[in-house]
Amino acid sequence: MTAPVVGVLALQGDVREHLVALAAADAVARPVRRPEELAGIDGLVLPGGESTTISKLAVLFGVMEPLRARVRDGMPVYGTCAGMIMLADKILDPRSGQETIGGIDMIVRRNAFGRQNESFEAAVDVQGIAGDPVEGVFIRAPWVESVGAAAEVLAEHDGHIVAVRQGNALATSFHPELTGDHRVHGLFVDMVRAYRTTESL
Repeated sequence: MTAPVVGVLALQGDVREHLVALAAADAVARPVRRPEELAGIDGLVLPGGESTTISKLAVLFGVMEPLRARVRDGMPVYGTCAGMIMLADKILDPRSGQETIGGIDMIVRRNAFGRQNESFEAAVDVQGIAGDPVEGVFIRAPWVESVGAAAEVLAEHDGHIVAVRQGNALATSFHPELTGDHRVHGLFVDMVRAYRTTESL
């Protein structure tokens, strides 16, 4: 089977690091900026950055609605930090005009772990990731206030939910792409492979 093609939404944020991590997880990784580029991918990563900026640029570049449609249709998607916020069905404290793609029945609080100078690293036990805990890099990170019945909590830190999965949508508060540990990206690429297999049946 050919390697899955996984895009990284390249409007703002740490795009390059995700491309490297996806390639290390045996995916064909490519940046995605325009609606027509969505048609050529099997899955998509929403990177960290500034969620309000990513939201506005997604609307400006015309990818917001096509992306919502692909996610509704089951395309695997993985959001880190700001990407987690983009996948939330509800933001507790949204900026004016901020939109989300949705896809995970969760309520997210922006910048919940503090400001830039309060960034930190912590070992996180993530369900579905074998071996040692994942080293999580938290930078102005959100946390999940609550999840609906369809969402599965994969990890918590300090009593707060920091990793969630619902169907083909995966989200983490932290940045695994900054650590050199590509196991979370490997989990996502496996999700993409499974999706491709079911789509081809």
